[in-house]
Amino acid sequence: MNPVLAACTAVALSQAVTSAPESFLLGTWANPEHSLEVRIARCGATLCGMVATASAEEIADARDSGSPGLVGMMLLRHYRADGPGHWSGNVFVPDIGRELSSHIVALDKDHVRVSGCLMGRFLCKSQVWQRA
Repeated sequence: MNPVLAACTAVALSQAVTSAPESFLLGTWANPEHSLEVRIARCGATLCGMVATASAEEIADARDSGSPGLVGMMLLRHYRADGPGHWSGNVFVPDIGRELSSHIVALDKDHVRVSGCLMGRFLCKSQVWQRA
């Protein structure tokens, strides 16, 4: 590929992702193992995400941690855009039975990095989710 064309394409894609509107997150996203899918929708003035499908192992792990009924559970809560291609809210982690502060960053048109953090934006664990 022509180097100038490659550079222009990279800049255009970067601008599209970093200026991603709130609607960018709407739809269904899968975790890295494709063992869990979360459907993100509007919930009043914010965005939220509910478990659409989960593997038997994910369901058992959640149940063993005191979170029965994984499918249909609201995992992502109160997300708002707080910068270009960046959203903040709360994530409920069924494996530990806790709600954590969270942020989501658009990586490209089909991938986001979802982070759950113990303290603000510190002590975070992240996963890259793919559009399902």
